[in-house]
Amino acid sequence: MIEILGSQRRLCGGMTRRDWLQIGGLGMLGVRLQDYLNLRRLQASSSLPGFGKAKSCILLLPYGSPPQHETFDPKPDAPEEVRGVYKPTSTSVPGVQICDGLPQISRVMDRLTVIRSMTHPYPLHCTAYVTSGIPDYTPELETRPRDPRHWPYIGSIVDYVEERRQAPVGIPRNIALPWKMNSRGGEAASVEAGPYAAFLGKAYDPVLTDFTEKGVREIVKQRPYGTKHQVLDPYAGISPDARFSLRGVQLARQVTLDRHLRRRTLLEQFSAARRALEDQPATRNLDRFRRMAYSLLASPQINRALDVQQESARTRESFGMTLFGQSCLVARRLIEAGGKFVTVFWDEYAYLNTDWDTHWNQNHRLKGWLLPGFDAAFSGLIMDLEQRGMLDETLVVWMSEHGRTPRFNSNAGRDHWSRVYSIAMAGGGVRKGEVIGRSDSLGGDVLEHGVSPKDILATILHLLGIDAHTTIPNQVGQPMPVAGTGQVRYELLA
Repeated sequence: MIEILGSQRRLCGGMTRRDWLQIGGLGMLGVRLQDYLNLRRLQASSSLPGFGKAKSCILLLPYGSPPQHETFDPKPDAPEEVRGVYKPTSTSVPGVQICDGLPQISRVMDRLTVIRSMTHPYPLHCTAYVTSGIPDYTPELETRPRDPRHWPYIGSIVDYVEERRQAPVGIPRNIALPWKMNSRGGEAASVEAGPYAAFLGKAYDPVLTDFTEKGVREIVKQRPYGTKHQVLDPYAGISPDARFSLRGVQLARQVTLDRHLRRRTLLEQFSAARRALEDQPATRNLDRFRRMAYSLLASPQINRALDVQQESARTRESFGMTLFGQSCLVARRLIEAGGKFVTVFWDEYAYLNTDWDTHWNQNHRLKGWLLPGFDAAFSGLIMDLEQRGMLDETLVVWMSEHGRTPRFNSNAGRDHWSRVYSIAMAGGGVRKGEVIGRSDSLGGDVLEHGVSPKDILATILHLLGIDAHTTIPNQVGQPMPVAGTGQVRYELLA
């Protein structure tokens, strides 16, 4: 940096005349004003608590939304139509209780921070709202994942920012499993908004894995009006031989990898010539698609990371031999191999509204496979990361779109509720053994310390070393804040 001595008189915004002379000198070197301001902001952020403590993040998204009463915020003194059939149980944190359907998680509570006062105004399946900076939401946006009004998914933000900081790695920076969200919910399913890159371009969507195996345990999925279905649901149990793969990344049978890479060399020459003539966003996205595809085809790291059979039977069983449990184990393997942001969905399967979207028959689902699957996978992931010395640098977040109503409905279920709900975080610079916020006696409203999902996004980015006030350009070049209105919640940080 060139420094030119001059007056220390401060100008508007607190900058000195010397600062402006410095910027002018940088301009001669091809450094833009915005680059300089971003650097100053990054330097300021790096001195704040928790900044950059996490090298990576595993985001666990149970689509449909778990009930706060039967997970992290039981209400034993409430009427039966509120508290339900489950009871509270003590945890490894003195004085803190959670649902007794989560005995293994109760033993790792001293590694977690639980937030019991999450709140926002949209009781919808608003995955896109809680995982992006978008300021407002509507039911229309929920069912239009490529609507131009959407903002980028947090994993896409991390990918976009990190790409400008470091060279490509063998593992994609933004990867999601076990499959494309909402793609296995039966004939009535529609792919909903959420894990998409919006105005960053499709090339920054999460790289998807695939899982095509059937489950090994038959469970009853009950729909409204009494209809019942016998389903081999992988979220209830899978075979130890079941495998994950990359979605849509494979060579034609007659094309060897060497032959394919020779084709790549010629294609890259044409691409370079075209970029020299026209460097447009659409062209850049297409080139990034190609680079990513070639990288995934040629790199052995990603396939090794997906090969969960390399783990011992004891380790695999500690996560639970279910699709969610083994997906969490693969997520750890991806992070261990160099991944930056991994998303694990607990998605609908076979029929809509028959998993975490518990509008009806909630107790049957919770007891049968939801709570046991969550209990084993989440506790297994936390303990496995800790035993490998990875937990302090890996942020783990269990977060849904909303919570569920304080009272049961006439179908023995709980409906959508976003006025208060609970999430859990661990590792990567988060405090240990803490409960943040409080709901009222019915678990229906925030009593104290409300936290927005935008604040969680800002805090995740901060822990990953990304200034939560960073802006990125939208379709027309306007600067958009990566976490929307979110603010870093320092009370969550160690």
